Amino acid sequence: MRKEDLIKIWEEANILENKKIIDAFRQIKREDFVLPEYRDVAYDDTALPILDNQTISQPSTVVQMLDYLELTEGQKVLEIGAGSGYNASLIATIIKPGKLFTIELSKILFNYAKERLTNFDNIQIFNKDGSTGLKKFSPYDRIIVTAACPEIPIVLIDQLNNNGILLAPVGRYTQDMIKVKKLGNKLVKMSLGKFVFVELKGKYGFK
Repeated sequence: MRKEDLIKIWEEANILENKKIIDAFRQIKREDFVLPEYRDVAYDDTALPILDNQTISQPSTVVQMLDYLELTEGQKVLEIGAGSGYNASLIATIIKPGKLFTIELSKILFNYAKERLTNFDNIQIFNKDGSTGLKKFSPYDRIIVTAACPEIPIVLIDQLNNNGILLAPVGRYTQDMIKVKKLGNKLVKMSLGKFVFVELKGKYGFK
């Protein structure tokens, strides 16, 4: 499948109407983030294996999550789970000149993503436990977790700006996509459907 074929499917199914996300999807080459043996199927709407027993999420899941996140230019965003770096590249393109901070626990994937993100001057990538967040640069306007959580870590909520949004899949085998909006001392939560992700590791991940 070609990139434009996938965009057409999304538009016809009303899956995606956000022009900024579509423009970023057109601009960033997913084939640069998948393993060489999968380049020919980079635009099939499916998750693909990468390194260290991890996957790069299917494109429709990626763009849906970015749509739920309500990204705008100039925001400061924290991503938990850089993976291949593909999701980070899309976010950084959408929020520019805003800043993206992304964390990857796996050293193998950290190096893989870092190599592919060298041309982005608004991304900083860290090799550490993402489940504890990145307090040094907080608070963040948006936080996105790209792996399944047992529950949303309170430490991440604490690093969220007032009026900020956090998005995370919650559950072990299948997950509810939970969107949290922080309104002062109040948290507004909503469930956005069922998904399947690999498990979050680290202090507040699955043991």
